[in-house]
Amino acid sequence: MIAFSLAAFTVYDGVINLVPLLTERGVSSTTAAVALGLGGAGQVLGRLGYTTLTRCTTVRTRTAIVFLAAAATTATLGLLTTTTGLIVAAVAAGMARGVFTLLQATAVTDRWGATHYGRLNALLQAPLTITIALAPWAGAAIASGIGGYSPTFLLLAVLTVAAAALALAATARTRPGRNP
Repeated sequence: MIAFSLAAFTVYDGVINLVPLLTERGVSSTTAAVALGLGGAGQVLGRLGYTTLTRCTTVRTRTAIVFLAAAATTATLGLLTTTTGLIVAAVAAGMARGVFTLLQATAVTDRWGATHYGRLNALLQAPLTITIALAPWAGAAIASGIGGYSPTFLLLAVLTVAAAALALAATARTRPGRNP
């Protein structure tokens, strides 16, 4: 739950603060909005490979891979300075977010099955919803406090790596026949 909450915070903070990052880098607000939209298209592309990912990985490994992909694309956005590079990175970040959405949606059933799904999903989603709601404000506050959106995106990447480490360290009880 902590790993997912931390990852949700960083992923949604990155989405909400993409336009301010790009405009801070000198990209026009129109081009930044297009990059944000292309990131949305990237989300759809990312989701297309999720079934293959589920077949080839365990829940724990899949979670870490998705979190690390989000960390890598967030860091890339924090490092790049060219408009073209930032747009490509925005699409790649969208792909990671798209897979994250499916990972989040299947987290309960992949780990514990459908029995008590409503209760277990509520326990998972409540802290995620809070962190997602705080992300826009917190991202802007962090950027203001540490000198801009580039260092904020690098910090978000580090936090997402920490979420991946927590996910790998977590021991989930699984339903019979499932490998965590």
